[in-house]
Amino acid sequence: MVDVRRTFTVRAPLDTVVDYLSDFANAESWDPGTVSCARLGTGPVEVGSRWRNVSEFRGKETELVYRLTRRERERLTFVGENKTATSTDDVAFAEVDGGTRIDYRASIRFHGLAKLADPFLRREFERLGDELVPTMTAAVERLGS
Repeated sequence: MVDVRRTFTVRAPLDTVVDYLSDFANAESWDPGTVSCARLGTGPVEVGSRWRNVSEFRGKETELVYRLTRRERERLTFVGENKTATSTDDVAFAEVDGGTRIDYRASIRFHGLAKLADPFLRREFERLGDELVPTMTAAVERLGS
């Protein structure tokens, strides 16, 4: 399993940040690997809402269907699945000095033969984690502009 964690602070109110990030379609703006992300279904974003996410990873596109499994004022959890992997994005929030601290954790569990690639992919996922900090920061800080 690959596990990537980043903690950073943004200049935007907690409720605004959580509302924005709870719609996973916004990953197109903040996730450096996301090519497209579309909601499956309509209505309010709530536990059980789903999205089709297409990401580019090492020059290849991969598709996962993500489901919102937890939506709380200070925590969101999304689980994405396809036949080769299960990806969990767990994001915790806390109010800090007029802004919001974001604790972002992505865990990717590979299935079947894909498990063999796990040690080789860790560095690439760490690089994406490094790129996520400025892109997510910019996306949520634009909300207040």
